[in-house]
Amino acid sequence: METKLKKILDERGLKQGFIAEKAGLSRGAFSLIVRGKSVPTLPAALRIARVLDISVEELWGDLIAGSKAPTQNK
Repeated sequence: METKLKKILDERGLKQGFIAEKAGLSRGAFSLIVRGKSVPTLPAALRIARVLDISVEELWGDLIAGSKAPTQNK
């Protein structure tokens, strides 16, 4: 299933590496977030939203509302 973040990146023609750098994240960490394999920390979510000029609620409102979060691999 495509994440809202992935959809926004695709719609705007933005590269993951560019957004990761602007948000102060590694490419690997950002890729996991884009694919829905990891949930960003609040500071990271705020930075990503700021770079994209969108609200955190628009990006991750389903998680904020209590939808199931991705599980972490151990």
